Amino acid sequence: MIGVTRLNGDRFVLNADLIRTVEENPDTVITLVNGEHLVVKERMEEIVRLVIEYGRHLRRLIPPG
Repeated sequence: MIGVTRLNGDRFVLNADLIRTVEENPDTVITLVNGEHLVVKERMEEIVRLVIEYGRHLRRLIPPG
């Protein structure tokens, strides 16, 4: 899960596994696997960083072997 901000300032948590694409034009638009579009304040690079951090956190929770 990653925390993001709507353009009106409301914060919410998004399941990063549901993200299909992230675009900037100039607003950042996240498209989910179900086709829903979310416009957020965070820059595309920040969303990518958050998703990578989320994935790393998940991999630390899985025991080796």
